[in-house]
Amino acid sequence: MSNSTPTKAELLSNPIEHIDITAFDARPIMDAYSKTAFQARNAARAASIYSQMLGDTKCAVILTLAGSLVSAGMKEAIITLLENNMVDAIVSSGANLIDQDFFEGLGFQHYIAPGSPEAPPVDDPTLRDLAIDRIYDTLINEDELRICDDTAKAIFDSFEPGAYSSRQLLEGFGKYLDDNQPKSRSILRTAYKRGVPVFCPAFSDCSAGFGVVLHQAERHAAGQGSISIDSGRDFAELTQIKLHTMEQGGDTGLFMLAGGVPKNFVQDIVVSAELLIEKGLAAGGETPMHKYAIQITVADARDGALSGSTLREACSWGKVDVVHEQMVFGEVTSIFPLIASDAYHRKAWAKRPQRKLTALFETARV
Repeated sequence: MSNSTPTKAELLSNPIEHIDITAFDARPIMDAYSKTAFQARNAARAASIYSQMLGDTKCAVILTLAGSLVSAGMKEAIITLLENNMVDAIVSSGANLIDQDFFEGLGFQHYIAPGSPEAPPVDDPTLRDLAIDRIYDTLINEDELRICDDTAKAIFDSFEPGAYSSRQLLEGFGKYLDDNQPKSRSILRTAYKRGVPVFCPAFSDCSAGFGVVLHQAERHAAGQGSISIDSGRDFAELTQIKLHTMEQGGDTGLFMLAGGVPKNFVQDIVVSAELLIEKGLAAGGETPMHKYAIQITVADARDGALSGSTLREACSWGKVDVVHEQMVFGEVTSIFPLIASDAYHRKAWAKRPQRKLTALFETARV
């Protein structure tokens, strides 16, 4: 790189590479961690619980994603979980799915920022002038993000006017990639192909939001109907997964990366299933709490923020059992690949069925 202010091409020249959890075996690390203390031992126990829920073939595993995980190189690890039936449903923030995963599915990349965030070679106003967006130590081409926004609008345009759950709309994004980028490595495309439902309870909080605003404004100006996002339907569909799993004599398990809206959303389906049964709107007996739960987070519980609230606190709300639960207080990108690699190589998932839970929604129940 030259001594002068770096050019846009120079700044966007070193792409992020996604971690391949199949390329290394984290079992010896986790075995060693189990004999230590603090967050190392917590991580080892979380890995053990994840293998337990995978070995429980009647357990439906729900993965939650928050923060900037795909841009940070976690995409291939998540795809590996999908490809090996280690995840049955996903609840995510919008940025991970659209600004990052779908964005890369279109053929674009995220880039390593030169220097450090504390001493960058260019300041943020200069990045703005160059149409470069920054996520801590990662850079994104804003011009390419605009293409992502426009593509999101085109996908929304392809739907008939009406209210849709985020899962229905995200299937459209997965299908778009499968039709137009069939060789792309994408969470949304993989989930679409494997019948894994993906939910985004705050769907407008990303490039999809810009796309839906453009779609609705254009349709309104033309006097035409438009699509809307039905968050209540999201909740009902995710609750249906809980009810279906109960009917099959199984339990649910949570693997939560960071916190945010996805964390609380997925915990709440225990209460919503219980209410439906109590009101005679769904069949079933006593609603079991999530049997297994692990969360990796740096959030603190002392300020009352839900992202840092412990899983044991969730038990008081009737959401998570305390027998197989573990909080890991650490940064997700440094711990998740180890837990995922450990579980992949222990192969407790080998006998798990491919659930294809999207089939549940072909006929609405709740």
